[in-house]
Amino acid sequence: MTQRVELAAVLDRVAVDELVTDYAGAVDDGDWAAYRKLFAPGGRADYRSAGGVEGDAGKVAEWLAESMRLFPMRQHLIVNRRVRFGVLEQDAGDTARVRADYVNPMRFTADGEGSSAPDLVCGGRYDFALLRTSDGWRLTEVVVREKWRRLPARPAAPGTAD
Repeated sequence: MTQRVELAAVLDRVAVDELVTDYAGAVDDGDWAAYRKLFAPGGRADYRSAGGVEGDAGKVAEWLAESMRLFPMRQHLIVNRRVRFGVLEQDAGDTARVRADYVNPMRFTADGEGSSAPDLVCGGRYDFALLRTSDGWRLTEVVVREKWRRLPARPAAPGTAD
């Protein structure tokens, strides 16, 4: 492998990593226009394992906009990213797959009381499929595989033991 090819591979990895980070930032910031722009035409997302919907990026962005209104504080931590570039005969490295784990603390709408700690924390794995386009790397598919969820502890009813 020549240095030029190695440099191109490193630059692709950086661009793919940036796209995944931009995805987390768009969701956390509620920037649904930016979320849609991360997808290639025809790009889809599947949030069914987390109680959500599956569909094209526009439909999913609408669902996220509505459901995330419950959580003004959210922070996706996407880690353990494994990037694989396409190696098929017809693919000159213009596709990629990323598997990454996530932890996502979220806080329900504040009522002025209580702590600032998250009310809900969930974790799992993302599977991202990407395509190199004339606009750079874009998502063709996002699949969320939620593995666990921790809800807030409910206070004991009056007169009952903890």
